[in-house]
Amino acid sequence: MTAQMATRHPAAARPIRWAADAVAVLREGARLRLDYSARSLWSVDRTIQEIRRDGAPYDAVHTVLRCFGAYAGEVIARHTGGEWLETHLGLMLRTPDGRYWDPVVEARRCWSGDGSLHLLCREATAAAAA
Repeated sequence: MTAQMATRHPAAARPIRWAADAVAVLREGARLRLDYSARSLWSVDRTIQEIRRDGAPYDAVHTVLRCFGAYAGEVIARHTGGEWLETHLGLMLRTPDGRYWDPVVEARRCWSGDGSLHLLCREATAAAAA
């Protein structure tokens, strides 16, 4: 465990675990290596699109989508210094600029054909840098 992880908000434990699950699933199942870079989210977006094209029902993929969203949130958190918080809407990521992001919902939107984890990361990191 890194020093940064030891000082993170307690709500971060679940999404950190889910993100690690996404890394393991893609490494074992699709032979993709995720490195917590913004660029790696292109691969996650493509994987979600492939799952959708294969016609998988939502009930079969909702846990994987949650893991992919958590992975995207961890990418954003690591690049911006953001933190996971438990809100009345569920787990959300707050970046240092005070904005809240819901990468798990964005993963679901990506599966429905109306979202992108890569673009969410780009927007969140640009907003945090401004």
